[in-house]
Amino acid sequence: MKNWLNLNYVQPFQSLPNTLFTYVQPRGLENPKLVVKSAACSQLIGLDEQCLDEPSSLNLLSGNGILNTWKPLAMKYTGHQFGHYNPDLGDGRGLLLTQVEHDKLIWDLHLKGAGPTPYSRQGDGRAVLRSSIREFLCSEALAALNIPTTRALCVMDSESPVYRETAETGATILRVAKSHIRFGHFEYCSFTKQHDLLKTLCEHTIAQHFPALLKQSSDNIYAAFYQEVLQRTAKLMAHWQSIGFAHGVMNTDNMSIIGDTFDFGPFAFLDDFDPTFICNHSDHQGRYAFNQQPNIANWNLAVLAQALLPLVPKESLIDILESYSETFQQYFIELMLPKLGLSKNNEANLSVIEKTLAMLAQCKLDYTFFFRKLGNIHVTAIQQELRNISMDINAFDEWFIHYQNALQENGQPLNSQHDTQRYLAMNRVNPKYILRNYLAQEAIEAAQQGDYSKVQTLHTVLLHPFDEQPEFESYAALPPDWGKKLEISCSS
Repeated sequence: MKNWLNLNYVQPFQSLPNTLFTYVQPRGLENPKLVVKSAACSQLIGLDEQCLDEPSSLNLLSGNGILNTWKPLAMKYTGHQFGHYNPDLGDGRGLLLTQVEHDKLIWDLHLKGAGPTPYSRQGDGRAVLRSSIREFLCSEALAALNIPTTRALCVMDSESPVYRETAETGATILRVAKSHIRFGHFEYCSFTKQHDLLKTLCEHTIAQHFPALLKQSSDNIYAAFYQEVLQRTAKLMAHWQSIGFAHGVMNTDNMSIIGDTFDFGPFAFLDDFDPTFICNHSDHQGRYAFNQQPNIANWNLAVLAQALLPLVPKESLIDILESYSETFQQYFIELMLPKLGLSKNNEANLSVIEKTLAMLAQCKLDYTFFFRKLGNIHVTAIQQELRNISMDINAFDEWFIHYQNALQENGQPLNSQHDTQRYLAMNRVNPKYILRNYLAQEAIEAAQQGDYSKVQTLHTVLLHPFDEQPEFESYAALPPDWGKKLEISCSS
């Protein structure tokens, strides 16, 4: 493992035309302190995690200095925000410091909270501690859940004052990602009629992130590129819906071109199952409600198709876009069947998925708690526990009979030799531990008082979401009533 001085730095994004970015120097925070770090993320870039405790790392990752080999820049892009095109977007509080090559992969190192840029729109370019902690925890939690996502190396706290609704302390988070290219980059090139730039950006993105396309025979490689983006986006949406994750702000500038979860704002994992759950208190119309996420991804892909019109025939784009719903449904079913302990992809089992989700909504059962318990439902006490916390016992009983019959038809009846095997298999896909908002809030409040231990412990728990962790059993408990009603804003 290496330190900061001898990592293998590369600069492929800087090779693009400079209309896509502006070089900017970070502005440092006062008296930085390390809050939490990720050993797993350190390994991705070949960095010795121990060096994150050293003063040199505090200096580099709080914006107080850069290496000579780094060329920090703020990206320019545009995008649709809540359905409306905004031409004035770009990296307003984050900088792509550099890129690192390790194990034949290239990783972006992006410092969020590094101060103002030309795209800050009168903002201060800062991030606050609470939002930085939330992004760190969620990035690493989603990775542990095997969901495509950007990663987070560490969070730095400081004594620099930052003013939002109240006075807070400024913080930085080092985001590590395979790409920071968004749908909005392509919108910027296309809608400003820089078609040569659009072609250059497409070719760069294909070479960096979709190299297999270069080996395929295709009438139009840009159409093949769009098809790949659609596939990855549909798969990401299926992951979100299957795990109960609400992103909250699916603007096109928050959509990763490689299908990673990107830009964490007012996200949430579902507690009591509510398909119409809105995690962003600024989303008054419910545009980004949980059950709207697959449709919004489709809408965003249509916007991307419009941006690619200078390179791809309209008919080809329409044909590809029309495959989205079926593609999403296919991925979603593939993820949901194992959660239910079912193996056969047939109409009967599709009905079980639908009936289960309908029952969860009617009974207001906790999404994660229910699926984790479901693997052990052959135990009478577990059946009774789920039944007792159901808001509609009749609906639960009706569903349970249907589910029993489905297991029978799949050759895995309850109270048989298959119970233990099914239980173990379901526990490999149904997490016991997720990042509940109230757990994050408790850790954040402690960190704001200078105690980072709760953030670090929560991070440790979330690294192994599928495992039994007896010493952390309380982290798997149902949330208190106050913990279900937290409102999360975009302000950070």
